[in-house]
Amino acid sequence: MDVNADFTRRVVLHADALPWEASPMPGVQRRRLDRVDGDPERVTTLVRYAPGSRFSAHVHGGGEEFIVLDGVFQDDYGDWPAGSYIRNPPQSGHAPGSVAGCTILVKLWQFDPQDRTFVHAHIDRLGAVPHRDRDGVAVSPLFEDAHEQVRIERWAPGARVTIDVPGGAEVFVLDGGFRERDDRLRVHSWLRSPPGSRIEADAGARGARVWIKTGHLQHVVRAS
Repeated sequence: MDVNADFTRRVVLHADALPWEASPMPGVQRRRLDRVDGDPERVTTLVRYAPGSRFSAHVHGGGEEFIVLDGVFQDDYGDWPAGSYIRNPPQSGHAPGSVAGCTILVKLWQFDPQDRTFVHAHIDRLGAVPHRDRDGVAVSPLFEDAHEQVRIERWAPGARVTIDVPGGAEVFVLDGGFRERDDRLRVHSWLRSPPGSRIEADAGARGARVWIKTGHLQHVVRAS
C-alpha cells in the first residue's frame, strides 16, 4: 500500500500523532512516513524495538540509512546509542536488534545503486560550522555525493531560514521546533518538500536542531 507516494506534494507529519503498527517481527513496531509499494519497496519509517527484539540476518540490496532517536540499536557493526547516524550501503547485510530497546528513523532503497560508502557518526560529537549565507544557521555535514546531501543544521532561536531545494528535501526535527507555512513542527515532526520548492522556516524560541536530506527526491522511480 502506498503512503505519501506522490513526491510532487509537500507533506508534514508529527510522529507522536501517528499510531504504531505491528511489523512482521514480534516486538518491532513502525510508523510509516512514506512508502512506494512495489519490489523493491522504498520506505521512510520510524521503527521501535522492544527490549530483546531483533530481526533475522538480511541484506539491504538498496541500502539503509538511519538515526537512533533513543535507546541503543545493535547490529553486526556495533552498538549504536541515541544520536548515532548510520549509512549501510547497497549490498550490505546485518542482523539488527536491541537488548534495551530503541527507536530509529530509517530509510530503505534510497541510495545511488553504486554507493558502497559506510558512514558511522554520532551527531552530538560533530562540530558545526556557521553557514556563510544564512544567519543563525550552523551546519554539520554527514554525507554528500552526486545523488544527495545529508547534514545536521542548528538554527538559532528566532532564526529565519530559507532553503531552495531544486532536488527536494526532507527535514526531521531532533530538538526544538520551527514554523513553516501554516505548520508548527516539533520534536520528531517530519517535513517533505518537493523538488523545485523552497523551505521558509522560522525557528522557535528554543531554536531547532534538524536532520536535512536534499537532492534525493529527484531520483524517485516507481516500480512498474
